[in-house]
Amino acid sequence: MQIAGTAALVTGGASGLGEATVRRLHHGGSTVTIVDRDEGRAKALAAELGRGTSYAITDVTDPDQVQAAVAQAASGDAPLRITVNCAGIGWIGRVINRDNSPHDFGAFSKVVEINLIGTFNVMRLAASVMASTDPLEDDERGVIVNTASVAAFDGQIGQLAYSASKGGVVGMTLPAARDLSAVGIRVVTIAPGTFDTPMMAGLPEPQRQALGAAIPFPKRLGRPDEYAGLVAHIVENSVLNGEVIRLDGAIRMPPK
Repeated sequence: MQIAGTAALVTGGASGLGEATVRRLHHGGSTVTIVDRDEGRAKALAAELGRGTSYAITDVTDPDQVQAAVAQAASGDAPLRITVNCAGIGWIGRVINRDNSPHDFGAFSKVVEINLIGTFNVMRLAASVMASTDPLEDDERGVIVNTASVAAFDGQIGQLAYSASKGGVVGMTLPAARDLSAVGIRVVTIAPGTFDTPMMAGLPEPQRQALGAAIPFPKRLGRPDEYAGLVAHIVENSVLNGEVIRLDGAIRMPPK
């Protein structure tokens, strides 16, 4: 499937991995809808990229808001064929804290709600619209790319909620791909390692350098455009389906 001539929806599209993906798909000739809660950043990115981009201020856990964003993405001349889920949050907390108090229940629920349930919500609503598009070669209609994390496999101390949410995204990949095979929609998940995103930007530079040095090769933080490059390849390689791809420089995270 080619990027050019399609419509795409990217959640978390105003910053980090999502922003890089928006830029890559727009450069490739896709009409892109930036889905994000940060109106300022989303509006600025859409204005910078210009024609062929729009934005929708959306909470990915809200069915009505996501339905509206999907409808917006599918409202132009190009059919909606690409959906990329990058929206997500993190949280640090052990099962019990050092004083033996329990993990914050609300925080755990919120991380799972956004990272896992939000991904599911966008996937199901986007797929419903993508399924009605005209089929391409091999009866393909589109692709959904979800974002997990190496924390789904190598969860560190304090990453309980984050690892659980991303493990759920991994677990959805194969059954979703099997479900949607009947309508020619592929599902692939990327599990990034340590990337230079806004979440990392707040760390002191020595800590950032230490994180990069822990990666076997290349010994640096991943770049968002490298994630976006993989998204583009997944779109164009129709045999990639039902797979989770680690994009991590061969790192295996230690306990802490």
